[in-house]
Amino acid sequence: MRRRRSIWRGMQTRPIPSDGLPFRKMHGAGNDFVILDSRGMQPVCTPDLAQMIGDRHRGVGFDQLAEVRDGEGSDITLDFWNADGSRAGACGNATRCVAFAWMAETGAEAVTIRTTRGILRGEMRDGAVWVNMGPPVLNWREVPLLRDVDLLHLPITGDPVAVGMGNPHAVFFVDDITDVDVAARGAAVEHDALFPAATNVEFVEVRSPTEVRMRVWERGTGITLACGSGACAVTVAGYQRGLIERHIRMEVDGGWLELDWRDDGVWMTGPVAEVFNAVLTPAALAAAHSAPAPSGVRG
Repeated sequence: MRRRRSIWRGMQTRPIPSDGLPFRKMHGAGNDFVILDSRGMQPVCTPDLAQMIGDRHRGVGFDQLAEVRDGEGSDITLDFWNADGSRAGACGNATRCVAFAWMAETGAEAVTIRTTRGILRGEMRDGAVWVNMGPPVLNWREVPLLRDVDLLHLPITGDPVAVGMGNPHAVFFVDDITDVDVAARGAAVEHDALFPAATNVEFVEVRSPTEVRMRVWERGTGITLACGSGACAVTVAGYQRGLIERHIRMEVDGGWLELDWRDDGVWMTGPVAEVFNAVLTPAALAAAHSAPAPSGVRG
């Protein structure tokens, strides 16, 4: 089979292409991403550009945007953006998607990816991509929380657990997840005063010590079909509460994930799909320089 030209290799220092910037649309268990490759140039994404691309009517649409930059003591570096133009500290499913694309097109069996969490490792095992999302953050200042409280029993209605996985998370364990109004409850908890940087919100029904059902509200985005850092946070929170084991299967709105909390961090795997490749037009890219521009995408 002829391998198509890779957008991950052979990049030299260069300006933004005059005919536009290639991007990928991928998803992991329905958690969807736009992936920009700005290696060899200055970072492209800005809050305005992230908002424009994230608009599902006038742009492309995504849960998060991942910008691939030159490695800093790693193979590559990843920056994450939410659909409202805010920055995200971590995105597990996007990290899996980028790791999958990198390894598929370079033939490598592993990849190192620098994020705000440090250097994460992705590995190919029996055709599946596993990514180590790093150890959980279990210090109230680093989650971050407003004050010192019991992370296993936050003083919020519903008795959630706080876990940091690059993003802050509030994890609620419920008897029946179908009874939860995720939109209303998630939006309210996202901006609870206890979370000065806002928070992702997960609702979890425990089916057995090795299987759970999760629904999620992501800060800056809303309800998504999956959340990788949230899945990791749920694994940690559930084990700490004595409800589940460290290696579990998780059903999310978009499919299934598998989590394994090991000594070196929380590892995660699940389905990955490439949806399409396209090009952001020069008019769209003008937003990166704070110039007004209509949305523009061509396939």
